[in-house]
Amino acid sequence: MDIRENQYDTVVLVEDNPDDAELTMRSLNSLQLGNQIIWLKDGAEAINYLFGQQPDQSRRVSNRPKLILLDLKLPKVNGIEVLKRIKSDDQMKTVPVVVMTSSNESVDLRTCYELGVNSFVTKPINYQEFIEATKNIGLYWLLVNQVPN
Repeated sequence: MDIRENQYDTVVLVEDNPDDAELTMRSLNSLQLGNQIIWLKDGAEAINYLFGQQPDQSRRVSNRPKLILLDLKLPKVNGIEVLKRIKSDDQMKTVPVVVMTSSNESVDLRTCYELGVNSFVTKPINYQEFIEATKNIGLYWLLVNQVPN
């Protein structure tokens, strides 16, 4: 697969903290991969965007995202519930989900991996470390990693 085929894939960022969202988007955009980044501010908004409101899921997103970056501590619907929904859905379960959270609770780590998360990253507090971690996540999951269609 040619890496350039990925240049217009979508990254879904589910993050309620505007500062963390801005840093994440700035860091990913600095890679100049051409990805569209969709910022969703809570778990309910993420579920609505990915699956639609209709019980038959007729409004689900037409193109699966290339990557989902998911915070755990979200308003309305927490990140664990969003992860459960993604990984239990036949069309979405192969989309890589990287949890980026301030939580360093071992129960959160274990739960996320039991539900099928692809990676669990505790957000660095230091600005430069946060930027570098986000860039590394973007490079790996958007350029190196391959997933089935």
